[in-house]
Amino acid sequence: MMQAIVDAELGDDVFGEDPTVQLLESETASLLGKEAAVYVPSGTMSNQMALRVHTHPGDEVILEADAHIRHYEGGAAAGLSGLQLYPVKGDRGIMTASQVTAAVRGHFDWDPRTSLVCLENTHNRAGGTVYPIDVIAEISTAARDRSLAMHLDGARLWNAAVATGISEAEYAAHFDTISVCLSKGLGAPVGSLLVGSTEHIAKARRARKAFGGGMRQAGIIAAAALHALRNHREDLSQDHSNARVLAEALEAFSAVQLDPDGVETNIVMFDVTDGRSAVDVLQELASAGVLMVPFGPTRIRATTHRDVGKADILAAIERSAPVLDPS
Repeated sequence: MMQAIVDAELGDDVFGEDPTVQLLESETASLLGKEAAVYVPSGTMSNQMALRVHTHPGDEVILEADAHIRHYEGGAAAGLSGLQLYPVKGDRGIMTASQVTAAVRGHFDWDPRTSLVCLENTHNRAGGTVYPIDVIAEISTAARDRSLAMHLDGARLWNAAVATGISEAEYAAHFDTISVCLSKGLGAPVGSLLVGSTEHIAKARRARKAFGGGMRQAGIIAAAALHALRNHREDLSQDHSNARVLAEALEAFSAVQLDPDGVETNIVMFDVTDGRSAVDVLQELASAGVLMVPFGPTRIRATTHRDVGKADILAAIERSAPVLDPS
């Protein structure tokens, strides 16, 4: 990856002249079966560009209650595009078509106009759950019947594809736009892409500039992202395997509540059950050399990654035992 950065051919991406960025965008669009893509610094920007493309100020967007767009993007839907969000509580992050249909508004003058449905695959706060493709198809059909656009927060779509054997393009076929991330499991240092039709991506480029995402010689970082796209996707299966090993070990600890069968990809969610807070436990784990993040008063998230091997997982389990299995 470092050599790819050194060797990258550069140009001015604001003027559409960076050949490495263009190659990254064309290969990603082709992989997802779409016409075009645009490279951006972050998944948050990519998602927010999609919201801007598909909506008008005052519109409403249907999404799952624990969606990344709702929880972790700084209120940008309202701040940048004048939108409000309609949260629907799914089952482990998964909404149904009937739930989406029931949430559609705009029949009366006093209603906000529903214009967009957003799904998240895999679902972060639900623990890396994979959206069943038959459910996606049902939601997509319901949305189309009501003239609603479909956007996928596919930051971890690569993980869903590896876990199921269903191609990224097959998932993407049900959406107008898809955001994919190269800087999480794939290991690139920077970047996400928004993928869709030529028309939608042209609009997204204007939004990128308005949001401050225009980059100059971006081929330096695009080269790393392109290397990750070409070489790291299949390795995600090892992350999934390591997550399962970690989950099965954590389940046996006395202070942990966890269902290993709920670990579908590279995210392990568990609750602390002995009265300590997640923050207190995480401080103890950090002192033992194990880093995780809080996801609630007693909930903790652990995420496996290509830079954390099987030996590291086993070491983390050993170091966690005195903290999570004090009996």
